[in-house]
Amino acid sequence: MNYIIATLGCKVNQYETQAMEALLRQHGHDSAAPGEIADAVIVNTCAVTAESGRKSRQTIRRLRDENPGAVVAVCGCYSQLSPEEAEEIGARVIFGSTDHERFVAEVEKAVAGGEGCRDIDQPFRRRVFETLPAGAVSGRTRAMLKIQDGCVNFCTYCIIPYTRGRLRSLPLAEAAAEAARIAAQGYRELVLTGIEVASYGVDLPGRPDLAELIETVAAQAGDMRIHLGSLEPTVITEDFCRRLAATGKLCRHFHLSLQSGCDRTLKAMNRKYDTAQFFRATELLRQYFPGCGLTCDLITGFPGETEQDQAETLAFIRRCAFSDMHIFPYSRRPGTPADKMPGQCSNAVKAARAHEAQAAALEMHRAFLVRSVGQVLPVLFETEEEGCSVGHSDTYVLVKVPVPGLRGQTLPVHITGVEGDRLLGEPAEA
Repeated sequence: MNYIIATLGCKVNQYETQAMEALLRQHGHDSAAPGEIADAVIVNTCAVTAESGRKSRQTIRRLRDENPGAVVAVCGCYSQLSPEEAEEIGARVIFGSTDHERFVAEVEKAVAGGEGCRDIDQPFRRRVFETLPAGAVSGRTRAMLKIQDGCVNFCTYCIIPYTRGRLRSLPLAEAAAEAARIAAQGYRELVLTGIEVASYGVDLPGRPDLAELIETVAAQAGDMRIHLGSLEPTVITEDFCRRLAATGKLCRHFHLSLQSGCDRTLKAMNRKYDTAQFFRATELLRQYFPGCGLTCDLITGFPGETEQDQAETLAFIRRCAFSDMHIFPYSRRPGTPADKMPGQCSNAVKAARAHEAQAAALEMHRAFLVRSVGQVLPVLFETEEEGCSVGHSDTYVLVKVPVPGLRGQTLPVHITGVEGDRLLGEPAEA
């Protein structure tokens, strides 16, 4: 069987796609060559916003049409919420956001002549963490490990608690074993990801916290560096930062879930912090990880957001001096409280505010790059471009050096300049 697999959405989806592809390879299947008609089309969908759902449907239709006769199989948050829609546009194997190993088995059966399968569970009945093979299908540079699933924060704009269910965590012993296995395979970076990693361990005996999980993984990580996924600012305390810094393994890049720089809007979003707590988190991270890159997510045009609220947000993000930002105009999501809130902003207003925030983000990103010039940064090289090696610094900025053949190596690089959105450098002398 040959297959095409497409992923929409977050790093957890990316991890789960990598795991499914690893299972397919283990069973003797291969990805379709460019231009080849696939036997199976697999789409791992997203539903975090209405736009994500639209893109999921669009991807399913496009791959269905490009691969006539293929078994169309879908999983993920969109199909968890809307299995009937997925079936209407041609999906024969339809699962939700869990049970990926059995999903792969059902795809194999359908390609072999079976009838297909639709199996959607009840997310809030899930109690067991789904263990999947960690790693990456191609290359030995960066591996991902899902340490947590589910969310019970119930932010007013978010549908994910209804698609992913309750909090479930990877036990410490299993996380340690996976880290050791991945290190033995030669990977150079381990990305720890989850839906809401700040809540790691609340469901486990003894309630180990995220810092203990990171310490446990770091002890088995060998020469790998460790890169954290998105963090809630509520988890960032002085003890947390001190313990992470003591491992000596953490990348100096932290992605914080901000969403708004206005306290009134944060309260309407049902976020669990205010701007004062968020800013204190940035100060602690910079204290314990000097020169770190701080990135964030931001939603513009939330229901009820005023021009004054937007001004407060712009002032706050500049105060935080982020190294980069992911900015999204608010997208209404049926089934969430925010969808029924008064004061819905027009698309034009949401786009204009996103544009203002993006302009500020670009200024801050450029300033961060300029501040990096003259520094020596550890860089994990991943690709080559026209005789140059390219990789990410530990602050998560692309760096290019005029030396080929460095893929898979982590080397100190003296930063000499800026080129667009990346840094230029030369390997530093030992």
